[in-house]
Amino acid sequence: MIASFRNLTQGSGLMARATRSAGLNLMGFGTGQVLRLASNLILTRLLFPEAFGVMAMVSVFLMGLAMFSDVGVGPAIMQSKRGDDRDFLNTAWTIQIIRGGCLFVVACVLTWPMALYFGEPDLVYYLPVAALTQLILGFLPTRHETANRHLRAGRVTVLDILTQIIGLVVAITLAWWWQSVWALVISGVVSSAAQVILFDLFLPGERNRLRWEAAARHELIHFGKWVFLSTIAGFAIGQADKVVIGGYLSTHDFGIYNIGFFWASFPLMMGSVVVRKVMIPIYRESPPGESRANFLRLRRMRVLATGGMIALVMVPAFFGGWLIETLYDPRYIAAGGVVVLISAMQIPAIIGVTYDQAALAAGDSRRFFVLAATRAVFVVSAMVIGVNLWGLPGVLIGQGAAMLAAHPVVGWLASRQAAWDPAHDAAYFALGGALAALALWWNWPLVAALAAFQPG
Repeated sequence: MIASFRNLTQGSGLMARATRSAGLNLMGFGTGQVLRLASNLILTRLLFPEAFGVMAMVSVFLMGLAMFSDVGVGPAIMQSKRGDDRDFLNTAWTIQIIRGGCLFVVACVLTWPMALYFGEPDLVYYLPVAALTQLILGFLPTRHETANRHLRAGRVTVLDILTQIIGLVVAITLAWWWQSVWALVISGVVSSAAQVILFDLFLPGERNRLRWEAAARHELIHFGKWVFLSTIAGFAIGQADKVVIGGYLSTHDFGIYNIGFFWASFPLMMGSVVVRKVMIPIYRESPPGESRANFLRLRRMRVLATGGMIALVMVPAFFGGWLIETLYDPRYIAAGGVVVLISAMQIPAIIGVTYDQAALAAGDSRRFFVLAATRAVFVVSAMVIGVNLWGLPGVLIGQGAAMLAAHPVVGWLASRQAAWDPAHDAAYFALGGALAALALWWNWPLVAALAAFQPG
């Protein structure tokens, strides 16, 4: 037992590195969530619900820009045979800088249309300043992707935590001083600058230089064109609720919704972080189709990951109302029903999350796009139908129903890489579905109260 523990903590094998990397990523994500919670609790007392509604509009706009222009630099570095080559990395960095500059210009152009859509005139001022984050992050060194490629997450995790602490301190200080949305906007810009500086100073390896190698550019663009389309679909999957709800609710109610979303989103966000940073190297170095041993190794990891995420999501599903009532003042009490319903609707997405990166690890970004596009069509359609039939509850129920309907495509994608595990899926759909139904029954008055959210 001691030898096994020593191997996990010090060994250089794939599973030892994967276990350490997963543990470090979980620690970093958990610490980040604690910091977000502390910031959230403090800022809700310094600011007002409308401030969080406005900032959610800013965030969804910037995330949309980033995802609509993602050319897959990170996944390309993690899966490419040239992922450690200097010319390849410098060309990727150059592409990243060009993308950041273009995003800033586009953000400035689109500020007025976005202000009209959301009905919030002050977005004209907030969006260009917030868009500086995209310009700054274009200079983020590729050394953090190299560390993820080799499952060396220690230093990156520490620097990520330090970046979040800096952003939290700046946000709280400015919120106390200004009591304005500007506190949240400026803190995001400062945090982005801090991340670039810290990564550049403290991550090992050579610094990036501008480079435009033809072969590297061709590989990055060929791989990235499908990732680009996939991230457009990913925006619809991850942000359609905010686009639909942001145009449906008042700014006040939208702010309350986002407080609830913050609590409910933790388990799936955590799973996505671990999958993105750990599963691609595992799939690349230990393909499940290569041997039965590889498949069984992935099964063990998948069973633990899915079970852990479902256990975590049941905490807000059962106790979301109590959490909101205990931690927030009465202005935010309606967020409890949002927490419960979103948590229950995440079960299908959690069950499929460990399959998503199998195609990218094999360099098959086209099939990854097929899955993302299918999910996007289902999610957007279900949300639009849901909001017209049942308002806010309809949007959230539609999201869960859409991810369930798209799961056969998840199985198709995974089976192409010999990664699909139908026994895992069936067992967790039965368990997760039963727990979600029980949580909804337990908290039915809170969920039913969401019907009171009216168009703003």
